[in-house]
Amino acid sequence: MDTNIIQSQPSSIHISDLNLLAAQPGQLRVIRRNGELTVYEDSRIAVAIKKAFLAVEGENATNSERIQQIAQQLTKNITERCKKRWPAGGTIHIESIQDLVELELMRAGEHQVARSYVLYREKRREAREILSAQPEEKLIHVVLEDGSKKKLDMHMLSSLAIDACQNLADVSPTKVIEDARKNLFDGVAIKDVYKALVMSARTLVEVEPNYSYVTARLLLQDLYRESMDTLQVPYDLTKQTMQTLYPKVFKAFIEKGIEFELLNPNLKEFDLEKLGKAIDVSRDLQFTYLSIQTLYDRYFIHRHEKRIELPQIFFMRVAMGLAHCEGAQKNERAIEFYQLLSSFDYMSSTPTLFNSGTLRPQLSSCYLTTVPDDLDGIYGALKDNALLSKFAGGLGNDWTPVRAMGAYIKGTNGKSLGVVPFMNVANATAVAVNQGGKRKGAVCAYLETWHLDIEEYLELRKNTGDDRRRTHDMNTANWVPDLFMKRVFNKENWTLFSPNETKELHDLFGDAFEKKYCEYEAKAARGEVRSKSIPAINLWRKMLTMLFETGHPWLTFKDPCNLRSPQQHVGVIHSSNLCTEITLNTKANEEIAVCNLGSINLVNHMKEGKLDSAKLQKTVKTAIRMLDNVIDINYYSVAAAKNSNLKHRPIGLGLMGFQDALYLQHIPYSSNEAVTFADRSMELISYYAIQASSDLAVERGTYSTYKGSLWDQGILPIDSIALLKKTRGEFFEQNTEQTLDWDTLRKTVKKQGMRNSNTMAIAPTATISNICGVSQSIEPTYQNLYVKSNLSGEFTVANPLLVEELKKRNLWDQVMIHDLKYYNGSLQMIDRIPSDLKLLFSTSFEIDPLWLVEAGSRRQKWIDQSQSLNLYMAQPSGKKLDELYRKAWLSGLKTTYYLRSLGATSTEKSTISDGKLNAVQVESQDALPKACSIDNPECEACQ
Repeated sequence: MDTNIIQSQPSSIHISDLNLLAAQPGQLRVIRRNGELTVYEDSRIAVAIKKAFLAVEGENATNSERIQQIAQQLTKNITERCKKRWPAGGTIHIESIQDLVELELMRAGEHQVARSYVLYREKRREAREILSAQPEEKLIHVVLEDGSKKKLDMHMLSSLAIDACQNLADVSPTKVIEDARKNLFDGVAIKDVYKALVMSARTLVEVEPNYSYVTARLLLQDLYRESMDTLQVPYDLTKQTMQTLYPKVFKAFIEKGIEFELLNPNLKEFDLEKLGKAIDVSRDLQFTYLSIQTLYDRYFIHRHEKRIELPQIFFMRVAMGLAHCEGAQKNERAIEFYQLLSSFDYMSSTPTLFNSGTLRPQLSSCYLTTVPDDLDGIYGALKDNALLSKFAGGLGNDWTPVRAMGAYIKGTNGKSLGVVPFMNVANATAVAVNQGGKRKGAVCAYLETWHLDIEEYLELRKNTGDDRRRTHDMNTANWVPDLFMKRVFNKENWTLFSPNETKELHDLFGDAFEKKYCEYEAKAARGEVRSKSIPAINLWRKMLTMLFETGHPWLTFKDPCNLRSPQQHVGVIHSSNLCTEITLNTKANEEIAVCNLGSINLVNHMKEGKLDSAKLQKTVKTAIRMLDNVIDINYYSVAAAKNSNLKHRPIGLGLMGFQDALYLQHIPYSSNEAVTFADRSMELISYYAIQASSDLAVERGTYSTYKGSLWDQGILPIDSIALLKKTRGEFFEQNTEQTLDWDTLRKTVKKQGMRNSNTMAIAPTATISNICGVSQSIEPTYQNLYVKSNLSGEFTVANPLLVEELKKRNLWDQVMIHDLKYYNGSLQMIDRIPSDLKLLFSTSFEIDPLWLVEAGSRRQKWIDQSQSLNLYMAQPSGKKLDELYRKAWLSGLKTTYYLRSLGATSTEKSTISDGKLNAVQVESQDALPKACSIDNPECEACQ
């Protein structure tokens, strides 16, 4: 234990008896202004609120029932916020509680009472200053883990804050210390001293984004101690630098990790001394608070709840796990992979970060299955779901083959209850089997639009109706054939069938599907097969209605996925995955599609306002190699998944930081320039990804089903657009411009082949983008100032690039912070912000979603799989939704993800004369689906 922030003190010094105040799990305690510790009593808060009302309304209001009810409700709100901020219990300064009282009064619209309360506090503060012109330094003793007591050394505490603020603009170690001291009391535990520093810096992030780095560095100091204590590495942080200690900790981590049966013993085969020297300690300084806290809470390996992994060791462990298959070059490759990860130029997906280098390296992100139409097959698929979900895989299930309600069952001479009851069982399975003990399983069901149960399927997420025919925890998506969309446009009828009577439809697409579908319609007209005919536009409207009301089912398009698939010669794509970016073949009982994901950080590839193509090419080349290694190293819990992955070797290289890259170029998302950047950036990534996979084929050989693929035919993703356009006819509006030398690459692929059947897919990246400190995936900014929640409580996050721009124009001040809070991170209603900044920093609901569709269309032409594309709409209407999703289909999109919408009550906010006390809202749970939110992600596989 490093005890340098404490001084020895004779044992005769009295320590307050804390037994009476012992914090039970979740127990809150309050630090009074004199440093004394007392229990948290919400009754005292209620009394203070009542007094505030009486000060305004007079003593005649003493018995007012209205005031009693308001005080009770506001007190309840304050207590809930305290428990959210300190979920495991802790100490709160009295000033912090009074701040919350102010905020709750303003939120309740009691502005006059709030102002009176503010003035009262100010007067009390002035009085205390007069009475304490020279306040006596309070004596604080620290209780160590062994129960001994020592005096707190404030000088050493200050040095920690000074070090954390080093080389950062507009931050003050004095402010951090002053705020931390308010949360220290006589008898404070040593671990709470470090925590107080972190918490005090964290509260300043909304004022100055650089405090996020200060908070991260203070948290790192705590992590260094925790890890070295647990690994029993001797240290003295006052005399030794982490540059010296890191290699020692790294070696101890590998040895102890193997001893504790947490790491794969083959990690001992690496040159640990060489790898230890390659660790770049300075990269610990690039973490924001959110990034390091996310890693601490979820990623770092721990034993008995104590972290034994440090940030750079974490990246090296992941790199070693991915490099072990590199033979004699494994040390050099591990260093190469480490450099890419630790620089944030590229980041592997969460399963890879979790499990690389461990005893069970389940590194793949997504699994896609087809459920067959027999009882053994159905329950076999559910078992596969359970096994895959157990080891943290996100699932996409194709349910189309399962016969509809009322269909004949030969074995029992009875009638089927349809596909819905089995989906209910799948829903229960997902809840019962969590992801590696971390989260409940996450599944998305897919059903084709011609299935006779489609109308009931659309209602699976409704909150009303028979719960046995609902799936409240399972995502759903429509798998829509082009023929249905054509009939919507032409206002024609649509016929529904049971798949046990129309089996061919499941495996057909394009013209072949249309021909066979029309044949079955003719049979239905003659009464030879069961069917139901409805106006296509009516079913379309119900799809959009359910999408708006329940957020499901998402709209994904069967034909563009298949007609542009490089692998259409060996199978059919029957669904996408949980996050709608994976489009791979599946076959019931034989092939479970697997995808292995990682994302390029676009921000780190910007140079003087432009993409650095040379650096991007280098990054992509290494990233493709890392992803290809995942396939061979991966642990497979189901044989059909292993068979598929090794046979076709698909990978999904994506990107993150798109919005931030636009900011750096001063390009608004809602502009033609943004659409062009989406086009050009994806063209470069596509070119280099295909080139890298082809070069890897020279070294390692082509994937086994390469012969006959579109690659083999010289048809690249940009060329496959012609195949879709041919079947679409007039219903096609996708741009096909290109700027690079694709003819040369076409010849290269024809000559060398491809190592991977698929190379690109843009995942949501919700969690890994937080690690890298950049915007999520291809998402627009949700809010410029908002509250984040993680396992360690709530904290405010400001858009640092906005703050930077406002500083340049002398507009960043306390008034601006209050205005941003009041308007929930939106700039549009703040008069003193220039129009160019309002446009540049428009938030997701302020951008016309047609811009998102157009940017997505430009990317889609280069991608051999798909992209996780969320659409945002403020004040949606049936007409707007109809226009948006028709445009998505016409533009050649393969899939869409969540529709995130706000009602009029959320998008309109009346002004008040003084909104300075209003606090920013926590991220809207209605607007931000849980599946992609760090707050409570259902699945982190694609993140």
